[in-house]
Amino acid sequence: MVSLIFAIPITMSMVLGALTPLILGGTGSSIQQLIANSFSGSDTTPILAVPLFILGGVLMAEGGISRRLFNFFAYFVGNLPGGLPCAVILTCLFYGAISGSGPATTAAVGSMTIPFLVEMGYNKTWSAGMIATAGGLGVIIPPSIPFVLYSLATGVSTGALFLGGILPGILIGLAMMVYAVIYCIRNGEDKEKINIKMSELRAKGFLSLLKESFWALMSPIIVLGGIYSGIVTPTEAAVISVFYSLFVSLVIYKSFTVKSIVPFLGKAVKTYAPLCFVLAFAIAFGRVLALAKAPALIENFILSNFTSSFTVLTGIVVVFLVLGMVMDTGPAIVILSPILLPAVQAMGVHPVHFGVIMVCCLSIGLATPPFGLDLFVAGTLADTAPMNVAKTAIPFILAFAIALFLITYIPWFSLVFL
Repeated sequence: MVSLIFAIPITMSMVLGALTPLILGGTGSSIQQLIANSFSGSDTTPILAVPLFILGGVLMAEGGISRRLFNFFAYFVGNLPGGLPCAVILTCLFYGAISGSGPATTAAVGSMTIPFLVEMGYNKTWSAGMIATAGGLGVIIPPSIPFVLYSLATGVSTGALFLGGILPGILIGLAMMVYAVIYCIRNGEDKEKINIKMSELRAKGFLSLLKESFWALMSPIIVLGGIYSGIVTPTEAAVISVFYSLFVSLVIYKSFTVKSIVPFLGKAVKTYAPLCFVLAFAIAFGRVLALAKAPALIENFILSNFTSSFTVLTGIVVVFLVLGMVMDTGPAIVILSPILLPAVQAMGVHPVHFGVIMVCCLSIGLATPPFGLDLFVAGTLADTAPMNVAKTAIPFILAFAIALFLITYIPWFSLVFL
């Protein structure tokens, strides 16, 4: 924590934390142990799912999937009050089932929908704030990279976590859509422009639109269906997502050529490389914490000072919401989940429910200043300052928070499909 306060990169902060027992003359990790733990922790088959889902998301984004999904949802709700913003949120919701990443969802959906919403008469900054917040659905709706990281850190089934994220993601999306409709009713919409655009879209016919979007709609069904049926593991499903994305983009939509694949591979590596270092050293740091009996100390503290799971979860939600503002989702999950999970389990909280709460809390951080990554992505797309985007995102964040507290205190939302 001291290292982070002094703006030392989080990877180096964890290295220093892991070496602290040695520096202070204790019997903790040596340099050799730190390196060995880092490589052994990151040299596992399940961790391969993370870069593969990232690559699949990049390929789908470059393949123009978001536009086809948006047109499909706009066909049904575009003429309703607040229909187009709702179609954007639905697109983020569904695109999250393809990319597994919040910033990727924000970038892929926002790059297409922000100019379109502005053309339809909606405020540009408001549109960016909506997409910055809705982009957080990308890390809740399965397949979700943070759920994979939580599974790696705690040993909880990845498939169970994916099932646990379905209903919470839908609930959060509905909460944001309710606010979008209220905003549009109160502030008005340019119905003339919207009706003209919807007439053009409907003129294509439903079957033509379904034919366009069918392959995009099938992606999460194939990937998640394979996992839940037990045919493939999450890592194997990630491999399928990559090859399916290549097939759809190269053969069906013909949105890019074979020559374009190498730059896409580079883009995926640039996204994963920093996270890879963080994961490797976070696992080593976690082992040092285990040797120091940190999980047991935290568990004893919580059991001694809290009397119910309600109060424990309230405190943890507040802490995660604050952490999400200053800390990236991946490191926060890998560092904190092994420490806190034994304590909340002792209070009767299901590990899948806790994982869903943790990911939902941290996903709000993607749209909150000062370091909300989705804010910077949406701000760049809208050509406006991230802090201006943050102001318009506040009502959407509040809608998100209402759904979050329902998810926190009603475990049924996370456990119904288990």
